[in-house]
Formats: sequence, C-alpha cells, structure tokens
Amino acid sequence: MSVVLTTASVPDRDRLAFWRDAMSRTLVPVAVAPRDDTPFNGRIVADTLGYLQVCSIEADAGRIDRTPALLAHGAEGFVAVGVQVSGTATLVQDGRRAQVGEGDLVVYDTTRPYSLDFPQPFRAYVFQLPRRVLGLPYDDIRQVTGTAIGTGDGVGAALLPFLTTLAASATTFSPTVADRLAGNVTELVATLVAERTRQLPRNGDGTREHFVRRVRDHINRNLGDPALSPETIAQAHRISVRYLHRLFQGEGITVARLIQQRRLDECVRELARRGRRAPTVSAVALRWGFVSPAHFSRAFRAVYGLSPQEWRTLRAAEGDGEAEPASTAASGHALSVT
Repeated sequence: MSVVLTTASVPDRDRLAFWRDAMSRTLVPVAVAPRDDTPFNGRIVADTLGYLQVCSIEADAGRIDRTPALLAHGAEGFVAVGVQVSGTATLVQDGRRAQVGEGDLVVYDTTRPYSLDFPQPFRAYVFQLPRRVLGLPYDDIRQVTGTAIGTGDGVGAALLPFLTTLAASATTFSPTVADRLAGNVTELVATLVAERTRQLPRNGDGTREHFVRRVRDHINRNLGDPALSPETIAQAHRISVRYLHRLFQGEGITVARLIQQRRLDECVRELARRGRRAPTVSAVALRWGFVSPAHFSRAFRAVYGLSPQEWRTLRAAEGDGEAEPASTAASGHALSVT
C-alpha cells in the first residue's frame, strides 16, 4: 500500500516543516530550503518493492541538502537513482556538479553529503537500494555518484523506461514478484556502474558472449586460487554476483560448477602422467585450488565414480589412451576403464 504525504491540507505556516519531515521519513534525513516565501507545496508517494524504496515526488522549487550533521541519522547507506520527469535539477556530490534535465538519470550515495537544487517546480522518481546489495567496490560507486546519466544509449536507455514503469505500478505486484523486480533493478544499476567505470565494453564488444569469455579466461587463469568463487569473480569484474549468474544462464552451467569442472579437467591431466616424477594426489589437489585432498576426493568421485587414487591405479593398468576430461564425464557417469 502506498504512503501518500501532501501539504494540501497543512496550514501554510507549517508546510515547510511538514515537507522536511515527510522527505526525511520516506527517504533519508535532509534539510529543505524553499526558493521564496510563498506557501510551499509538495506531494510524495512512497512504496516498497522488496528492499527497494520507490518514491514519486512533486514539489515547488527548492533545495535539498544531506549535510554532514545529518549523516549520523540512519545507519544503512543507500545508493539512490533519480529520474527527472519534469523540471531541472543540479546535483552536487563528491566535488562534482551535474546538470539534470528532463529524462535524465542521476545517481548519488546517501552516506556522503550531497545537495539537489530544483530552480522550478518539478516531478521526479527516486529509487533507493541498500548499497550492500550491489556487491560493488566502494570506489566504483563513488565514480558514478554526482553525475547525470543520459538515456539515449547504453544501460541508461534500458533503465529509464523500466524505472518509469515501476514507479507507476509499484502497488500492483505480489511480494514474490516485487522481490524479483528489486533484484532486476539491482542488476541494472550494477551494470550501469560497470559501464560508467569502463569495466564493461560497449557497442560491438559489449555483448554477453564477450563478457562470458572474459569470465571464463579469468577462471582459467586463477584455478589454483582456493578463494576463486562467484563472489571473487564478480568483485574482480566489478559487477554484482546476481548479474554474474544471469550472464551464465544461457551457458548451461553455473559459475561454481564451471570452476569445479575446470579444476577437475586439470587434475585428471596431471593424474594421467606416469613415471617417478608423477605428482601425488595431494599435490595435484592443492595445485588446482581444492582446499584439501578430502574435498578433492569427494568432488572427483562424484564425477568419475572412483577416488583419484583408484582412477590413477586403473589408468596405469590400462596403459594407453589419454584421460577423459571432467567436462565430458560431468553427466555423472563413471569413467569406463576396460
């Protein structure tokens, strides 16, 4: 259910204080200063979609300040995305000044001071999502805050109509759908940050296939790192884990499964080596990122139906042919040794 706060029925002398309290309760604590001495008019409609806060704001000209003194109020930090529906605005944050026109997007961080100056009556949508859900480095987010984002191309072109539709229909979704939509907004905002910080190629090289290849290359280069995981991969590429998983939805394999498959491929190749210098099973396991020989043995047996040592013994008895990689045995059938 929407929360609607309006100055329409508030006495003239109390309107500014009412509006300041309305903004502070629905978004974050801020100071509000009108442009003139006439009675202030404002209306805010607040909704939630899962963890996403959605506000539609109409108000007279004025200035909104998130001052250092107000930062102590409210423990959780948000990344806010504003959609300028009508009127103009000037956003100042992190030493940057952005001129925002109709149809522009703007990004700011509520954990640091900022100001928004509206020189005329305006209408805007504001979407606030917890900064923690983006899964992005602090410095990356900071590169994007205090900037106006055009919506003629790139991620902004996809994000604008999506946010506009959500703001107009936020009350119509079931809780399950609302949670998923909040996740979709998070993915798009994380992708927007990645695009603006030049972590995602654009135009012809900006395809999903290109980025998947980059992730696969990263996995192949870091198989020996026990910490390699979807979380560390997402951090290295400055995207959210959610967006990483979405990239791999068309690959027929999850990121975690791909890491394990590639590790097993390399382990099998080493275990197939013969002679006195053939590495031990423990050495192979640790070299390719398994946290312990026991972990390696469980993963190996789940794919091949044999322990690594049993497989090596039977392989030595076989005496010819090249080991089958885990990628071809991953259907769950044991390797045939005849």
